[in-house]
Amino acid sequence: MIDVQNLHKSFKTKTGLVQAVRGVSFTAHDGEITGLLGPNGAGKTTTLRMLYTLMSPDQGTVSVDGIDIQKDATAVRQRLGVLPDARGVYKRLSARENIAYFGELHGLDAATIASRTAKLADTLGMEDFLDRRTEGFSQGQRTKTAIARALIHDPKNVILDEPTNGLDVMTTRGLRNFLLQLRAEGRCVIFSSHIMQEVAALCDRIVVIAGGEVKAIGTPDELRARAGEENLEDAFVQLIGSDEGLHA
Repeated sequence: MIDVQNLHKSFKTKTGLVQAVRGVSFTAHDGEITGLLGPNGAGKTTTLRMLYTLMSPDQGTVSVDGIDIQKDATAVRQRLGVLPDARGVYKRLSARENIAYFGELHGLDAATIASRTAKLADTLGMEDFLDRRTEGFSQGQRTKTAIARALIHDPKNVILDEPTNGLDVMTTRGLRNFLLQLRAEGRCVIFSSHIMQEVAALCDRIVVIAGGEVKAIGTPDELRARAGEENLEDAFVQLIGSDEGLHA
C-alpha cells in the first residue's frame, strides 16, 4: 500500500517560483490499480517522482507498506518497481543483460534472475528480442525491457508513468492485460496517464489531478455521480475544469 499525504513541490525558474504539486493526497491499496489522470503538466510525473524517492517533497509525507520514504528510502526502493517517464536502457546490452544488471543491483543470485527473467519475458512477449542488443529497439520493446527490469526483484508495489505512451495498439493491449495480472496477484499498482479511456478501463480508483491539485478521487461510477454526468468523458472534463490535454 502507498499512502500519500499533503505533498507539495515547487521549482525555481527564471520567471519565479512554480508550484508543480499542491497538497496532493491519496491512498493506493494492494490488489487495486490506482490511476492518476490529468492533462499534460498537471503534476502527475512530479508526484510520482516523489513517490519513488527521486525527488524530496517540500512538504508532506509518503509511506510505502508503512515505511516513510524520508526515513528509510532504501527499504522503500526495495518494495517498489518503477517505470519512470524516461525509458532509458543500456544500448550496448541485450534486453536480458539489462534485466540481469538490475537483478544484481537488488542482490539477486543468478538462478533467481534467470527464472524471473524467463517468466517476465513470457508474460510480456519478449522472447523474440530478449537476447538482442537494445540499440535500435522500438518504443514498445524498450518499454517492455524497462518494465521487466523494474519487476525483476518481485516488488509488491508498482509505479508506472504513462506506460503506454508511444506504443502501438497491439502492444498497448498486451500491456493493459499485464497490469490486470499484476492486480490479480495482489500488488499495489499506480500509473499515470492523460488518456481518460485508458484509465477508466483499468482503474479501480482514479485520482483526478489538474494544476498540481487533486480535483476528485473515486471509482468511475463515483466520479460520474459527483459530476452529475452520465458520460465519463464529460464528467472528467467538468471535474478538471478544462478539456485541454485529455484524450478519449
